[in-house]
Amino acid sequence: LALNPWDVVLCVSGTVISCENAIVVVLIFYSPAFRAPTFLLIGSLATADLLAGLGLMLHFALVYLLPSEAVSLLTAGLLVTSFTASVSSLLAITIDRFLSLYNALTYYSDRTVTRTYIMLLLTWGASICYGLLPVLGWNCLREPSACSIVRPLAKGHLSILSVSFLAAFAVMLQLYVHICRIVCRHAQQIAVQRHFLASSQDVTARKAIATLAVILGTFASCWLPFAVYGLLGGAGSPPLYTYITLLPATYNSLLNPVIYAFRNQEIQKVLWAACCGCCSSAPPFRSRSPSDV
Repeated sequence: LALNPWDVVLCVSGTVISCENAIVVVLIFYSPAFRAPTFLLIGSLATADLLAGLGLMLHFALVYLLPSEAVSLLTAGLLVTSFTASVSSLLAITIDRFLSLYNALTYYSDRTVTRTYIMLLLTWGASICYGLLPVLGWNCLREPSACSIVRPLAKGHLSILSVSFLAAFAVMLQLYVHICRIVCRHAQQIAVQRHFLASSQDVTARKAIATLAVILGTFASCWLPFAVYGLLGGAGSPPLYTYITLLPATYNSLLNPVIYAFRNQEIQKVLWAACCGCCSSAPPFRSRSPSDV
């Protein structure tokens, strides 16, 4: 096959994504300090993004070295599974943040741990089922006219994925608006009780709104173009438009570690300790609040 520059860009992006998320996975799953439910969800997100990066690299290598229908189905299934798990993990993190504020008094309990494992099970179970559909026969290899903008995914399959991503964004938007309201209300109550100035409440509100804008703005700018084009496009759509909308979607996996992991102070401490070779002397700690992550 002639080398497609867009495939090269996706492969390079997959390499950077894999390296970045591998650091997060190693930090979370090999450090006893990160056993809280919130960090498990971040680990799930990093694992999904790591698989997405590996899938992009594997797709490039196999398509140009061993082109076949089986290879196409396997790589498509891996990418569908990983990207679906990434979006589902983002939704699970949002739900966890909301419940940590809405039920702050009962958050640190066995019930929270059980709920976290249930969310992880549902996240990866649904993602694997979505990824297995092309392998099990729901593809367009025998009927090219039924293809979506991403071959070999069928139009109906990609439409379901696109609707699921849009629904996840709608739920995240609603939950983060509630989170912002709770944070602002708590800031107002603290300001009244401790006789703080109104400016301190405004600072807290602005920080909450800024965090909300970064999280939702990143997700929307990365995934909404591809989700909408997946619903509107079809087998006859120009491949260029597919690459233009798919590339930003992959960048969401590149930005997730920065937003959800590297901004956390506890993860920063362990990362710096690891870089300095002082992991054994780093004191144990616990995250102050899931909303800080």
